[in-house]
Amino acid sequence: MGRTVRRLGTSVAAIAFCVVWFFPVYWMAITSFKSRSEVMTANPTFWPTHPTLFNYKQAMFATTFFTNLRNSVIVTAFAVIFSIIVSFLACSALTQYRFGSRKAIMIGILAVQMIPGTALLIPQFIVFNRLGLLDNYFGLILAYIGATLPFSIWTLRGFFLAIPTEIFEAAKVDGANDWKILWRITFPLVAPGVVSTSVFAFISAWNDYLTAYTFMKDQSRYTLPLWLASFSTPPTGTDYGGQMAASVIFSLPVVIFFMIVQRNMVKGITAGAMK
Repeated sequence: MGRTVRRLGTSVAAIAFCVVWFFPVYWMAITSFKSRSEVMTANPTFWPTHPTLFNYKQAMFATTFFTNLRNSVIVTAFAVIFSIIVSFLACSALTQYRFGSRKAIMIGILAVQMIPGTALLIPQFIVFNRLGLLDNYFGLILAYIGATLPFSIWTLRGFFLAIPTEIFEAAKVDGANDWKILWRITFPLVAPGVVSTSVFAFISAWNDYLTAYTFMKDQSRYTLPLWLASFSTPPTGTDYGGQMAASVIFSLPVVIFFMIVQRNMVKGITAGAMK
């Protein structure tokens, strides 16, 4: 009896948590299909009376959506790819080779990860300004790589440590060199971890607003988070319907990417938890 009550209580708590978490997403979605008069009414409705796609048409075709989408895709893709490549090579060196400063390097990476990103924004801006890296893709990509790299290395390192060293020793006995071991043995074994790490790196770069707003001056180079903020302007107020439609559009790539890699991501999380 006591076990049944506990299970029932756990189930009710889980359902309540899901409802509380999902309701803002639901409200965002239904508001995107409402007309402006229905959005601004004093009596909110939980379902659009007259659903319309006007907000989506305005968000996609009456703004610079496709230009900003291109900018976000370019910056995020390169940031994630280079971050994963560098973190993969760094973890290989930190786990498979013996040298004296390994612990110091990992402590340094952990210390950098603990520093708030906003604390590094002004020094980054000064350095990038002197190097001429402001208002261009390369500078923003470099900033995102620097922001996601410590987390990627620290996370991916756990997957490398889970590989038995006997595998590498057997490969060396069979005559495999370091590069063959890296790409033909190590990479397939840590592939779920690479997927898991890439998801977090993708979300971090895709959702960033502050760095892009600080580093980019030309509006034609703005990313989607800056485009999303353009629906709230002081003179005309906030276009809530358009902003909700834009939020749905902005969230779709993350949801689609997560759905594609979710199976490998679950494998990666469970694999990273076991050594």
